[in-house]
Amino acid sequence: MIAKVFVLPMMVFLMACSEDSAVSTPADTEVPSMNAAQRALPYGSWPSDISAASLVQGSRSIGGLRKDGEFFYWLESRPEQGGRNTIMRWQPGTEPQELLNEPFNVRTRVQEYGGSSLLVHGGVLWFSNFSDQRLYRFVAGESPVPITPDAALRYAGCSFDSSRNRLICIREDHRGLEEPVNTLVALNPTEESEGAILFSGTDFVSAPRLSADGTRIAFTSWMHPNMPWDNTSLHSASFDREGALVNLSTHNPENSESVIDPQWRHDNTLIAISDRDNWWKPYIVTGTSFAAIDTGLENVEIGGPDWSVGSRYYWMLPDGQMLFIARRGGVEQLLLLNAQGEARVVETGAVSYGSLVFDGDVLYFTGGFADRPSGLVSAGLDGSIQEVIRSSSDSALDPQWIPAYEQVTFPLPAGGEAYGVYFAPKNPHATAPADTAPPLIVSVHGGPTSVAGVSYRPEHYYWTSRGFAVLDLNYRGSTGFGRDYRRALYGQWGITDVEDASAGAAWLAEQGLADAQRLIIRGGSAGGYTTLAVHAFYDTFAAGASYYGVSDIEALAKDTHKFESRYLDQLIGPYPERKDLYVQRSPIHHLEGFSAPLLLLQGLDDPIVPPNQSEMIYEALKNRGVPTAYVAFEGESHGFRKAENQIAAREAELYFYARVLGFTPADNLPGISIDNLK
Repeated sequence: MIAKVFVLPMMVFLMACSEDSAVSTPADTEVPSMNAAQRALPYGSWPSDISAASLVQGSRSIGGLRKDGEFFYWLESRPEQGGRNTIMRWQPGTEPQELLNEPFNVRTRVQEYGGSSLLVHGGVLWFSNFSDQRLYRFVAGESPVPITPDAALRYAGCSFDSSRNRLICIREDHRGLEEPVNTLVALNPTEESEGAILFSGTDFVSAPRLSADGTRIAFTSWMHPNMPWDNTSLHSASFDREGALVNLSTHNPENSESVIDPQWRHDNTLIAISDRDNWWKPYIVTGTSFAAIDTGLENVEIGGPDWSVGSRYYWMLPDGQMLFIARRGGVEQLLLLNAQGEARVVETGAVSYGSLVFDGDVLYFTGGFADRPSGLVSAGLDGSIQEVIRSSSDSALDPQWIPAYEQVTFPLPAGGEAYGVYFAPKNPHATAPADTAPPLIVSVHGGPTSVAGVSYRPEHYYWTSRGFAVLDLNYRGSTGFGRDYRRALYGQWGITDVEDASAGAAWLAEQGLADAQRLIIRGGSAGGYTTLAVHAFYDTFAAGASYYGVSDIEALAKDTHKFESRYLDQLIGPYPERKDLYVQRSPIHHLEGFSAPLLLLQGLDDPIVPPNQSEMIYEALKNRGVPTAYVAFEGESHGFRKAENQIAAREAELYFYARVLGFTPADNLPGISIDNLK
């Protein structure tokens, strides 16, 4: 039991008793007026219209778009309702309508990261409910009815098998004493059952896709210690009269590639994405032969790491054309390939793409833009936006607050390069005194296979509007730069990512774009580990914030969920055979390297990085006299979904940086207790 845990249930920010626990902006400090003309103010103290509350008020995530009959359906988050996901329906010419009432929350926990939790067919919806993980059958205007038992079972990635009037889903069975069992099952769409197993025997199964005529199915599987971006198997099969799989084929028996997103063309030709030549791209699969589809693009990724179930990266149009999402670094573009093999970019203005539906001659897609909130939009095949159907935010920032992004490439000490996206400070009401450089926040994404994109990022503008610069880091291990770059982290986690974070910050300081004495690093999950590790092994940064980061890699290897239970075999080495590396790379075993102030933020219901990871390093640093603070959130898992907790975390971070770096923010902030701060 730790001695001092700060818990934030609902809107109450509880703080331990200490002299500075109630400190906010000093009473005698002038808070600059936003009506004043632009004035020279120290970096970090700029008054901003972008509050922590404004980042979540009226905000929503939008995804899982699909069309059934005359209606479009998608999922939306509700941060103000505890982060639940609801179902929306829309018909052209009308306003979007919410279908699902509280307390239902559409979210599956298969692989813990979920995905593909909603299916629509013939006006009927099936969804996975978060609280009990049961599948529910739902017709608009009626009450949802469960079709799976109240048991330790989870379901995702369902398809409707019209030929046999059933659902085909991934099932994750948690009823045993050992690790959960993942299988492919068939379910009655109207009556309660746990499902009949169609495929089993592998550690994981994903992406079941039926052919248009219902005669064939394709799916992927993989075995420990692989992740789906390592080595996966592509399977296809047909059905016997009872609906069982027959003529099962494995198309890549050598299994030395990541094959994802299998789909069937209308002529029953199998398409899949593989990274066998370093870049994820589409192939026509015949037996064990993979023939690349020429998109005309080089050094781009059509594909990505399947953390969630059912990710799609291409769509086949009725006239034989194909649409692809192609990523180069942090930017995505939409590529149209016609039936003659000629490709062109569809210039919609978006820089990232999510789910997509083609209807008639109109594209409907969820897209991200660099200068405005993401949303669900319609566009012609020429790329022209026709309508914004639903925005991810009820309001948008004035462009005066939005800095232009700059994709940067910086050198590494031992040779080679790493990447990032740089945002300079920008505020229409403030400027900095001459001959000063801004404090820099290096933001480290999780995964570690994620990627820093360039779409509208108000969470970054929160900092840039106050006079901070931001480097969104694409360290070695990130997606979007090819398999070799992604695998450069293998065996080197805690080394190359840490080197890249330090090198990127130092390089920007050398360019005069950051203050070398006020470099900050922050990150969540794997990015939280990098934040802790760079504090243990480098003295580059003056402060840091770890969101649910890993402090003891060995403890994580013993105490995490099935999906990632062997991931560390790739990132570090097999355990326990290479226990020495786990100890060597764990920040908890290198406390002597810590000196810079550190903020730790943690969800108390996190099954992926358990709370003890933050609690251990907090207690150890506090006892060593390092300035540190720990803020824990009840009811939060891996990532904060509740609006009140997102606000509290952001304000705690700003307060912490102001206190430990010695600047006065313009905001009136609730305080947190910081141990050992002199």
